[in-house]
Amino acid sequence: MRRSFYQYILTQRGHNFYDPVEAFAGAVAKDIMFPKYSEDYHEITDYLELSVDYLNSMDLFDQVWESYLENNK
Repeated sequence: MRRSFYQYILTQRGHNFYDPVEAFAGAVAKDIMFPKYSEDYHEITDYLELSVDYLNSMDLFDQVWESYLENNK
């Protein structure tokens, strides 16, 4: 079953906020405006680049996106 990026990133949450992926996942979980149903790379990157300050580098997003694609086949 395909799932949105939001549904995937929530599975990456944890309590280790020194881990950048877990910290990113925790921030996304708290973001009520995040595009929760999107599977579209461009929609999500536009949102992250223009609307949030909790992601220091889009490289981290790209890494998580690749993992999302691998796990969402």
